[in-house]
Amino acid sequence: MSVESVRLYVDRPAVAAALDARIRAAKRALGERLVILGHHYQREEVYRHADFHGDSLQLSRAAAHQKAEFIVFCGVHFMAEVADILSRPDQISILPDLNAGCAMADMASIEQVERAWTELRSVLDPDREITPVTYVNSSAALKAFCGDHGGTVCTSSNARKVLEWAFAQRPKALFFPDQHLGRWTGHQLGIPLRDMPVWDPNLPLGGLQPEEIRSARILLWKGHCSVHQMFQPAHIQRWREAHPEGKVIAHPESAFEVCAASDYVGSTDFILKTVKAAAPGSEWLVGTEINLVSRLAEEVRGENKRVEFMSPMVCMCSTMFRIDPEQLAETLEDLVAGKVRNRIEVPPATADSARRALDRMLEVS
Repeated sequence: MSVESVRLYVDRPAVAAALDARIRAAKRALGERLVILGHHYQREEVYRHADFHGDSLQLSRAAAHQKAEFIVFCGVHFMAEVADILSRPDQISILPDLNAGCAMADMASIEQVERAWTELRSVLDPDREITPVTYVNSSAALKAFCGDHGGTVCTSSNARKVLEWAFAQRPKALFFPDQHLGRWTGHQLGIPLRDMPVWDPNLPLGGLQPEEIRSARILLWKGHCSVHQMFQPAHIQRWREAHPEGKVIAHPESAFEVCAASDYVGSTDFILKTVKAAAPGSEWLVGTEINLVSRLAEEVRGENKRVEFMSPMVCMCSTMFRIDPEQLAETLEDLVAGKVRNRIEVPPATADSARRALDRMLEVS
């Protein structure tokens, strides 16, 4: 959808109201045949129509327990893949915009990970010494790789439990694609930073010396979230000077220095629960995607809580923002008419292996 058309329905209440009415009418017509899952980072005019809201772990669980024929995922591509993997064969997973991807997920491809595994064999036996752990923000192929190699999946909510499980299987972990979540979680487990070197997939042997690999506890993939990468310790310092009694809370996809400078670090669900449970009148600086922060600020305004976005620049997840009310309306109206658009189907062999990795995660969580 063009910028001009986005502005059209945002700037014109009548257009927005008409789209809202179309979505509600299609939902009524589909009834129990439909369920809409909405990630916290979705824009408000889409988010309000979801039947279930949550972070990646919550929505993974929701996808696994739905009875509806159609699962419409208002999120990004890897989330709709998870829904397809965990749902029944007769259910259909749909993503309203196929361009809603994840830049972080694209930073680790199956070809790169398989090459890394092969290169690691020149130093040690990875199938005996390394548990592969992929962040849920990754392709189904990477989840399948973990399933085939005794590994698992994690989210920002359960990363610590998952890494503890991984170390119970083998002495080392290969964590991809987000180095920051892996580093902060390893730090929580008491692992020194020097024992968590970064594996650069564009360099031979990840840019590491054999001895660095042998002594490592976690090999961190060189990947990151472009939104959370924007937050800086200087943002926190300036805010604390103006709000000495305030609290800072950040998502663990943020850089280590940002997490270390924060009062609290946790998933989107943790952020929401922590701020909502805080005392009336409290002040918060929040380091995560702006749609969530803006929604949270509005929800707690009545308690005189002040919630501010960490970066002076607008850091929006542009791929999450791709799904708009018009696309959602058209997707649902097509279903009413008996047409399926933008179905997400994971090949059966890939789905079987990925399901093993996801099931391991859900058992640990």
